[in-house]
Formats: sequence, structure tokens, C-alpha cells
Amino acid sequence: MNLRTVIRLIGVLLGFIGLSMSFPLFWSLYLDGPDAGALGTSMAVCIGFGGVLFAVGWGSSAPVLRRESLAIVGGGWLLAAFFGALPFYLSGAIPSFIDAYFESMSGFTTTGSTILLDIEAMPRGLLFWRSFTHWLGGMGIVVLFVAVLPYLRAGGKQLFQSEVPGPAQDTLKPRIQETASFLWKVYVGLSAVLTALLYLQGMSFYDALCHTFGTMATGGFSTQNASVGAYDSWTIDLTLIVFMILAATNFGLYFHVIRGRLNSLLRDPEWRFFVGLVGLCILLVSANLYHRNYDSVWGSLRYGSFQVVSIVTTTGFGTADFDVWPAFSVLILVSLMFVGGCAGSTGGGMKAIRFLILLKNAAHGVERVFRPHIVRTMKLGGEPVEDDLRDAIVVYFSLLMLLFLFSSLAMAAMGLDLLTAVTSVATTLNNIGPGLNAVGPIRNFAGIPDAGKLLLSICMLLGRLELFAVLVLFMPSFWQGR
Repeated sequence: MNLRTVIRLIGVLLGFIGLSMSFPLFWSLYLDGPDAGALGTSMAVCIGFGGVLFAVGWGSSAPVLRRESLAIVGGGWLLAAFFGALPFYLSGAIPSFIDAYFESMSGFTTTGSTILLDIEAMPRGLLFWRSFTHWLGGMGIVVLFVAVLPYLRAGGKQLFQSEVPGPAQDTLKPRIQETASFLWKVYVGLSAVLTALLYLQGMSFYDALCHTFGTMATGGFSTQNASVGAYDSWTIDLTLIVFMILAATNFGLYFHVIRGRLNSLLRDPEWRFFVGLVGLCILLVSANLYHRNYDSVWGSLRYGSFQVVSIVTTTGFGTADFDVWPAFSVLILVSLMFVGGCAGSTGGGMKAIRFLILLKNAAHGVERVFRPHIVRTMKLGGEPVEDDLRDAIVVYFSLLMLLFLFSSLAMAAMGLDLLTAVTSVATTLNNIGPGLNAVGPIRNFAGIPDAGKLLLSICMLLGRLELFAVLVLFMPSFWQGR
């Protein structure tokens, strides 16, 4: 492990985070907000500390290998959330630094859980920073880091593979910098289109930007206490449904679509499974809500489809209080929390591809019970699934369930009721946002004990970086030797 290389690149990353604070600072100055001083101070501290780290690591020319990349990604996200919390804390808008750190981590990891009691009372500059952390974390601050720093060369590939969520991240172009740059161009392009559409449908430019950040990052932070439900517009609901699905789609598929292969989406087994699952759950939930919570088919379909898409894509926007829905619908939503979006998307959760392979693996296991001598190669989309990938997915699922169990037990030990303890972990570990009961869609995480907020902050990071990039940091052998 070359610590000087790690320190140097984390310093550059923090410098970038500091420069990013210039955007909310602009809004604060433009709207004459009271948070300009806190944003300016935070920006200076972040850039200054990043500069110190860069100076400490100056002169190190060691390559960025797998250990260094994992340390940069894991350590970089922890420090990004720490410094990202400074504007909230220094302004006094969030007096507790633990609460500010929770809010910042929720933003960067695109979780969307909040401790804010009155979102609309927050200064506009801070609200913009809150949403902007979503957008930076959505495609990944480290992926952007790779895209704008070509001198990383081979190290860029290691960083890219450590950061992009999913069991496989095949590069689309020969150079990893070109791949990262392409993904960000698609991300920015879709963001621009969505901002324009929301503005044309009645949102202010400021609100359109903030909700675009939350949608494209599948994060869910809103500028309204009632989230998207505050606008009470079916056209806005429909627009966000479409773009939430686009954001939860593997961005690598857009490379083929842009090159004229329009059937790439329909031929992709993960995307077909994901869209099919979404469609099925919309029908089940909407049918369950009809005559129970809504008197019309249109109302059931409108609110049912929005919440299904919002949860499965791990966005977490709300147009209804699904905490009071029938148990059948609520259980479907809780189950979808663990599925998540597609690999290589901004969505969280376990990822549809892992879920699909687990189902196929289970079917093969059942078949071997009555055909013990059969040798069958698992295929996905006509391509064989390697045993190493299957084993890695089983390990990932096992670790996820163990972390979910022990974290839920820890939350329950802090005095939380069963539903709150279990769903607070499920929603943060899968980067969704709202849970049930005390952390339901019309409530927040303010009442969670400080120890619980710190634990849930770690759950957010574990979910965003898919466990391994964080867990290895706690292994002494990781820091020893090469």
C-alpha cells in the first residue's frame, strides 16, 4: 500500500468537492441568503485541507493498484461526507455535527434519508448543496475524478471499477477515461432534458434543478416538505417515472443505443427482467389499492406506479404516505428495496442482475436434487455465467443479509420498534430514503439516537460502494504489504 499516493489523490478529490461548493454559493449570493458565509468558509476549508493532503503526497509516482484504489474510494467517500457536512453545521441550520454528517452522507450516497423537520425553512444555498451532493454522488465523484484527470492512466481503471456499482463494469471504450467521460456526458445530457421538462411543467428553475439532481442520481432529496406530492401534478409524476427508470438503467446500454442499436435495451436480460418486475409490481400494488385507498382506477395506478418505481429505482421520492397502505402493497415495496436498479446505473439496492442470477442459481439447485448427475451451464442472454461471478454474488448476498440482520438488531437494541429498526436499515443499506413507521415517508430520521445515525451512515456508504470497498478498510491485512 502506497499511502502517499492515496493521500495525494484524496487531496485532489477534496479540492474538487470544495470547488463544487461554488455552485450553491452562487445561489446563496443570488438569493441574498444567510448561508453564504458558511458556504464560503466550508469551500475554503475543503480546498485548503485538500491542498495540504496533496502536498503531503507530492512526488509519489507509484501506480494506483487495487489496494490503493479501494483505499481512495472508501476513504474519499468518508471524507467527502465529512467536509460536505460543514455548510450545514457552520451555518447553524443543523446544529449537531452528527446530524449534519448524516445528511451529507445521505446526499453523497444518493440515499435521501433526512433529519430535517422543516425542509422549506432551510436557506436556498444549503438546499441546493444538499441536492447537488446527490448529483455528484449519483454517477460517482470518483468516476468524474477519473474523467477529468487523464494522468491517472492505468490507475483510472482501478478507481473506475472500485466505484461503479454492479457485479461487472465492462469498459465501453479502449481508454477508461473515455468511458468515464462518455457516462458523464449521458448523465449531464439526461439531466439537462429533465430540467427543461420540469421547468416547462411549472417548477421554478431552482426547483427543477434540485429535483433533477434527485431523480438522475436516484437520490430523492426534494425542496418541499411533501416531496413531489407538493406539486400534485400527474404530468410531473409521469415525467419523473420515466426518468427514474432511465437513471436506474445500465448507462452502458446507452452507448449502444446512441450508436444506432436501438434493440440493445430489449435484448439485455437484466433490463427485461427489471422492467418486467416493475410492470408486474405496479399491477399488483395498483389492484391492491383500488377501493381500499383510492376510489378510482386512475388514482390507484397513478400513486401505485409512482411509489413502485420510486422504491425499486431507490430514488425515494413520495407522492403518497405508503405507510398506511395495505400490508400486501407495503410488503411488495419493502421487497423491492432489496432488488434496486440495474448494474452500472445510479440506482442502489442489490441490483437486478444479481437478483436474476440468484434466482437462476436457485432453480439449478432445485433441479440438481432430482437430477444429481446433470451438468448444466447457467446462461444469461445466451452467454455463460462464470462460476466465479456466481460465487461472488452468493458471497455478496450473504454479506448483505448478515449486515442487514446485525444492523437491525443493533437498531432494535437502541430502543426502536421492530418496523422502524428493520426498515431504517433496509432503506439506508439499499440507498432508498424513507422507511416505515417512525422513519416513514411523511416522517424523518431526526428521532433516531446519535449512535443509530452513525450506524445508518455507515450502512449508506456500504450500500453505495457495495460493501467490499468499505469492509476492506477494517481489515489490518489490507494495509500491510502489497
